[in-house]
Amino acid sequence: MGLPLRKLDRRYTYADYCTWPDDERWELIDGVAWNMSPAPSTSHQAILGQLYLQVAPPLEGDPCRVFLAPFDVILAETPDQADDDSPNVVQPDLTVVCDASRLRERGCFGPPDWVVEILSPWTLQKDLDAKYALYERHGIREYWVIDPGSRTVHVYHLEPSGKFGDPVIHEGEARVTCPVGAGVAVQLTPLFSKVLR
Repeated sequence: MGLPLRKLDRRYTYADYCTWPDDERWELIDGVAWNMSPAPSTSHQAILGQLYLQVAPPLEGDPCRVFLAPFDVILAETPDQADDDSPNVVQPDLTVVCDASRLRERGCFGPPDWVVEILSPWTLQKDLDAKYALYERHGIREYWVIDPGSRTVHVYHLEPSGKFGDPVIHEGEARVTCPVGAGVAVQLTPLFSKVLR
């Protein structure tokens, strides 16, 4: 398993991130820059497309809005921290935001309600460790990790304690209820139907 390239020479902020070339994709987690290359796999993109097709239609007319990567989520460490000083800018594979006041032209400023990451060998460590801790710390209501290899969905729900509970693992022909909107659910059979072996 390869590890993504990281810029470790200093701590970076959203202001730095905004100066980097548009043809490079990076994420910042606690000031560490993580390279988003290489491009996602065919299976990753097939899952993401099917996920969007299942989530977006029920949210039509709902206050919640769904976004696909690349879409910036900027997470400041304190309520009074200036956006430019934020050390966290991530691009979840799928993001749902229900509080319109957090949306701006450049992305979501503050925690979204639901984020989904699709694992790859390249992003495994970051998604299961660094992003998990970041999403939990910022109070994101629900974090889904989709594993194309095992064809499972791991659902982490934020508990009243402010910590994610143990994951609920869904597989097979499960229908997984989403934490936003009314009647939004994901059927796993079509979700994994185009995954290459």
